[in-house]
Amino acid sequence: MTTTKRACTEALPFDMPEVELPVFPDKTFNITHFGAVGDGLYMNTEAFAAAIEACASQGGGTVLIPAGIWLTGPIRLQSRIRLHAEAGALVVFSANRDDYPLIRTSYEGLRTVRCMPAIYGADLENVAITGTGIFDGSGENWRPVKRMKMTEGQWKQLVQSGGYKEGGSWWPTEQSLRGAALTKSLIAQNVQEPSAFEPARDHLRPTLVQLDRCRIVLLDGPTFRNSPAWNVHPWLCEHVTVRNVSIRNQWHSQNGDGLDLDSCRYANIYDSVFDVGDDAICIKSGKDADGRALGVPTEYVTIRNCQVFHGHGGFVIGSEMSGGVRNIAVSDCVFIGTDAGLRFKSTRGRGGTVERIYIRNVLMKNIAKEAIIFSSYYSGKNNTDDPVPVTEETPVFRDFHISDTTCIGAGAALHIKGLPEMPISDIVFDRVLLTARTGATCTNARNIVFRQTKVLPETGEPYTMNNAEDVTVTD
Repeated sequence: MTTTKRACTEALPFDMPEVELPVFPDKTFNITHFGAVGDGLYMNTEAFAAAIEACASQGGGTVLIPAGIWLTGPIRLQSRIRLHAEAGALVVFSANRDDYPLIRTSYEGLRTVRCMPAIYGADLENVAITGTGIFDGSGENWRPVKRMKMTEGQWKQLVQSGGYKEGGSWWPTEQSLRGAALTKSLIAQNVQEPSAFEPARDHLRPTLVQLDRCRIVLLDGPTFRNSPAWNVHPWLCEHVTVRNVSIRNQWHSQNGDGLDLDSCRYANIYDSVFDVGDDAICIKSGKDADGRALGVPTEYVTIRNCQVFHGHGGFVIGSEMSGGVRNIAVSDCVFIGTDAGLRFKSTRGRGGTVERIYIRNVLMKNIAKEAIIFSSYYSGKNNTDDPVPVTEETPVFRDFHISDTTCIGAGAALHIKGLPEMPISDIVFDRVLLTARTGATCTNARNIVFRQTKVLPETGEPYTMNNAEDVTVTD
């Protein structure tokens, strides 16, 4: 069933204003009128920039991409611009890494330097990407690949193509292999100047679509695929609508997230399909001290009628959640073949509070690991099972409501592991059915309610409790 704009904010368990949609002047600027050639060979970076500038200078409107193969470098959007890719339009982003200037932005929860995203906008209002065309990020020219994720034949072909092999992984260039150490050193020294990161450029993979600090954003219709890193990343945006989109990355794509909604407020995500190499629909709000200093939660978000066919998690919060996450409603979604279904993750050092999360009518099948997982032990650091003092670095998960949800076939039905000093608390499962190889485990948890819930493991007990207080199983 198609979700309507009004349905997104109806019958929510929290008050949420209606998400605003952008409005554009009735003017159209065809990129071919600015010299664009859709033969897949001609470089159209200047034509896209000229069409967008002309549109913006006349108060805004639609920049039209007709059918064809349009090779281009990064596209930088402006306010009051609708980038519209017609059916049959394939926009292919340049494989030349030097075409992507280094800029200061945010990635993986930290404000840092990265290559400019393939489609980028900052400090904009009223901006949209629409139509049924395809945007291809040429990610194979950027991404490392892990040996364990490929067949013998695929790995042999990849290694023979060139690049560098080390430690069970392949990198397209030596700079992409060696750039991690330099980047880590520069960040530790708080270096701000983008030019200092030039020797690590190939490592600083761009996202496919990133909008920073924008207001009234619409993504409606296109396919976004093959990103060098995260696929779609709104950061510090308000009034965001993502609908009718298809987001796809190869299943082995490193950091190949689908949608990362990051420190955003007022968003509707619906009627969309995800098939990606990392987390599919992910909520974030900054990492560690940087995220806490920014202190902007992701809040007032609805996610409805979405399908996920591959990903590390179907719906995910974290692990970058240091600014907090609250008032999120997920309903009427289907996850098939993901590693985990509902995935909530953090670790000591993050801080932040995730609360008032409402999940209803999610259907899952063939989940490789946990159907539902809450973990405060995500990273390999500070993972002692001994309690430590509670500080601003202590992550908090509480007040989740999961109802009318079914998983048929998983590695484990449910895994809850909080910190001994901060148990995961106040989680309600209502009319939930989980079938899996193993049952539900709750460690360092408090006030967990299973109401009309069936956990059916192939082996072992349905429920295993360890340092779990006030656990109730009824009906």
